[in-house]
Amino acid sequence: MSATEPSPPTPAHPALLAGNRLTLAGYPARHVLWQVAGAVGVLTLNRPERKNPLTFEAYAEMRDLFRALAQASDVKAVVVQGAGENFCSGGDVHEIIGPLVQLQAPELLMFTRMTGDLVKAMRACPQPIVAAVDGVSAGAGAIIAMASDLRLGTARSKTAFLFNRVGLAGCDMGACAMLPRLVGQGRASELLYTGRTLGGEEAERWGYFNRLVAPEALAAQALVLAEELAAGPSFANGITKTMLHQEWNMGIDQAIEAEAQAQALCMLTEDFHRAYHAFVTRQRPTFVGR
Repeated sequence: MSATEPSPPTPAHPALLAGNRLTLAGYPARHVLWQVAGAVGVLTLNRPERKNPLTFEAYAEMRDLFRALAQASDVKAVVVQGAGENFCSGGDVHEIIGPLVQLQAPELLMFTRMTGDLVKAMRACPQPIVAAVDGVSAGAGAIIAMASDLRLGTARSKTAFLFNRVGLAGCDMGACAMLPRLVGQGRASELLYTGRTLGGEEAERWGYFNRLVAPEALAAQALVLAEELAAGPSFANGITKTMLHQEWNMGIDQAIEAEAQAQALCMLTEDFHRAYHAFVTRQRPTFVGR
């Protein structure tokens, strides 16, 4: 082996892999659609006749799926999208909102913690999540898009944090923590206090959407972006996602030290060595995620 060639991958011990590595290509989703295309998992909210509203079961299934992604060996990036011409209209009025008004505080807290656990699972899974947002993205639907790492939108998209409109606080599923970091405190305050609709072009100007694409190209462009992320150094991408999340609560000195430790860990990976050897030999690196 020449000095310019990276060492072959060292296989992990089977006992270490057991219970710590999963393949999710055949994940048995029942309340959403799930498929794995290459190294990209595509989650589709699939009730287009009602603008893809959420049910209790859909919340729980998505929570469990994103938790499982933390151990997935075959999925390197995720796309979240809605079937048809809308992303998600939020909690189903008849299947969620109606039953909620009949519940007492302990059961209501059980529900709000479950919805919050979905966001926690999305932020904790190491894979970058790309939200493909067309049409209506309201209430919890807007939260799911907000909790994703990247958002592609369309000019006709309509984002609304509607909680104020139904007599609730805007502090739902982490909105008061995350939305100001995306669009700024003043703009987030306006959206959460008024529940007004944020159009696609305005959302792009505000930095909520990374970019706008034509509706007919949205799904394809989201998949292309996710494939690009999946082809990158997935272990390092997971570290980036972790640090972006954890550094919200750090001072600058603590953040710099945390990043020093994280980067040193990434320098031990085969991907880092492969990138160096590829540069030396003027080739494009092939990342393996370890």
